[in-house]
Amino acid sequence: MNGADCMRIAVLTDIHGNLAALQAVLGDIDKRGDVEHIYCLGDMLAIGYETDRVLELLFGRDDISIITGNHDEAVLALSRQETYPESHKNERAHHQWIADRTDPGYLDILHKQPRQINQHIKGHAVLFTHYHIHPDKVNAHISEDPFSRIVAPSLENLEMLFQEQKDTELICFGHHHPLHHFRNDRKIFLNPGSLGCQPKPIAPYAIAEIEEDIRTTVIEVPYDNRAYLRGYERLEVPEWAIILKIFHGGQLQK
Repeated sequence: MNGADCMRIAVLTDIHGNLAALQAVLGDIDKRGDVEHIYCLGDMLAIGYETDRVLELLFGRDDISIITGNHDEAVLALSRQETYPESHKNERAHHQWIADRTDPGYLDILHKQPRQINQHIKGHAVLFTHYHIHPDKVNAHISEDPFSRIVAPSLENLEMLFQEQKDTELICFGHHHPLHHFRNDRKIFLNPGSLGCQPKPIAPYAIAEIEEDIRTTVIEVPYDNRAYLRGYERLEVPEWAIILKIFHGGQLQK
């Protein structure tokens, strides 16, 4: 897998407004020097609070393809005065706080990003998606809940969930924050886990090496997240105490 014909891509997902984690991962990717392209699989916004700086960093590079996730689209719905998803009603105050503090220009760029990317890389069919979407809902508005219900991470569950992807050999996704890394004799299911929401100070991403075969590796990058975590209370982010407990493992209390 080290020949000149091997293409290496990086996959990251669910940054959730965590600039320090994103900087750590992009720094690690750049230091490698062998990654040809990066795919960011949605949920750049919400939960975390450094939205503008995260989007500035992502949009400022020409080697990143971006798709949207449910949090991104819920924030966009509020910013554009569209129907907000009833399923996200408990997050509405938080999403409004994010929408009110995000540069409208960045939201306009975000609105233009696709929901899914289908590509052939070195002859292999690859899907990049935030999570599974039933074919009938690929173009449905976020208020119609296009993303499927989360299933527990297992090969059997993912085979069932993505059963219509018969010819796709690599399925890259996010949404569910734990690691998913499964393989059968036909395809690989890869979710490196949330880059920005982890119970310890690490930021995960994945490398896919694509040649005659596909090899995938998940990498955890350590970083100092203390200033970022303290910023929740300092900025009075809505539901900050619950967010720190649920999405960051209560690290400041340990």
